[in-house]
Amino acid sequence: MSRYDGRAADAGSYRDRRSEGAFGGGSRAFAAPSKGDASAAASELDGLPRFEKNFYVESPAVAGMTEEEVEAYRRRREITVEGRDVPKPVFEFGDVGFPEYVLQEITKAGFVEPTPIQSQGWPMALRGRDLIGIAETGSGKTLAYLLPAIVHVNAQPILAPGDGPIVLVLAPTRELAVQIQQEATKFGASSKIKSTCIYGGVPKGPQVRDLQKGVEIVIATPGRLIDMIESHHTNLRRVTYLVLDEADRMLDMGFEPQIKKIVSQIRPDRQTLYWSATWPKEVEQLARNFLFDPCKVTIGSEDLKANHAIVQHVEILSESQKYNKLVNLLEDIMDGSRILIFMDTKKGCDQITRQLRMDGWPALSIHGDKSQAERDWVLSEFKSGKSPIMTATDVAARGLDVKDVKYVINYDFPGSLEDYVHRIGRTGRAGAKGTAYSFFTAANARFAKELISILEEAGQKVSSELAAMGRGAPPPSSGYRDRYRGYGGGRSWS
Repeated sequence: MSRYDGRAADAGSYRDRRSEGAFGGGSRAFAAPSKGDASAAASELDGLPRFEKNFYVESPAVAGMTEEEVEAYRRRREITVEGRDVPKPVFEFGDVGFPEYVLQEITKAGFVEPTPIQSQGWPMALRGRDLIGIAETGSGKTLAYLLPAIVHVNAQPILAPGDGPIVLVLAPTRELAVQIQQEATKFGASSKIKSTCIYGGVPKGPQVRDLQKGVEIVIATPGRLIDMIESHHTNLRRVTYLVLDEADRMLDMGFEPQIKKIVSQIRPDRQTLYWSATWPKEVEQLARNFLFDPCKVTIGSEDLKANHAIVQHVEILSESQKYNKLVNLLEDIMDGSRILIFMDTKKGCDQITRQLRMDGWPALSIHGDKSQAERDWVLSEFKSGKSPIMTATDVAARGLDVKDVKYVINYDFPGSLEDYVHRIGRTGRAGAKGTAYSFFTAANARFAKELISILEEAGQKVSSELAAMGRGAPPPSSGYRDRYRGYGGGRSWS
């Protein structure tokens, strides 16, 4: 028995629409396979049931688009595509061919039109193709893979006792995993799709019970998932739809060995969707290991750039001036709006938060040493506005979806320009405007040149001091403290 969506007259109609080249092989490369590769891959699949993964039927409106119209639309929405037989983008939700139960959830959520990544990504994913999506955080990519995942699940045989999930989403952090599950629950409810979130830092009991009852979608961080597999609480034999979300961040966090271990246990003819905000060589190499003949969609440029809806300010100052500058800045901008302050270290995060609270500011902190319960409480207080100032390490920089963050402050400048872009990207989301302030010291001078490029690309002002540092000049020293004395006051922090 299968749960097929309402678009098909009968279940068997899906069985005639299998995508070409369904077998990827263990060392999947971007090129199409030779006959020898295909037969070797097929041998890996002996005894595994066939499954459905191509559900896309192009609407008459999309089919009628000329190549010129398609190219004009992609240029307007900054969509770049690569790969074989890339489908045309869709303009409206009704063009995608989603079942009625999915369209109802979209309408209920109040969405007006697909975002660029959804417009191009949905036809790719619904065709059953492996997909590489390069798009910044906040671009709508979660639904770009979750809605096709729901269609995919509903076309597969229902879970039997002892079966693992059909869809596996790997995410780098607990916060992102929880947010993905919230969306999966909301959009999967109408078709009774069950999901669970598997991550460390909390008791295993409730997660184990979810897995034992059977869930179609598992969203997991790599370490806890491996623990669950090795403890025989779940298995990946039924996984036919694999998502790696924020692959670049997972590599930054050293998860590559765990990812490879997990993927090695999933059937090679799975559908894989690989999402990243940036496309460095390491991310591309990992994609070559896991994907077969993929379509690739890039929103905007692969060159690092910041959201143009964010006003960026860079303050050149010394380490000892930071706290007083922060307090003066808060006095200027504090209006009850949410303010997110980034630090490099957990210790610094706690120290600055403690000092702010002693000075009467409503601040809380979040970082990796906090218990999951405490992190959830801090996020709840921040989201509700009860504590509008939150200090954070980079654990909150990716995937943290808090509406209406008006200001981001980089108290410590991050260790890479990629992290800079992602940190400030916590504001200016979903069409809103935002403002970012970054404290830049002599120790950060090596980033000056690239930072200037990001500022100029976004049409931001570049101060003469930063421009000089970008040319290799030493940071200002003589009279430096006097020029910023206005930010000081009598307080100091050490």
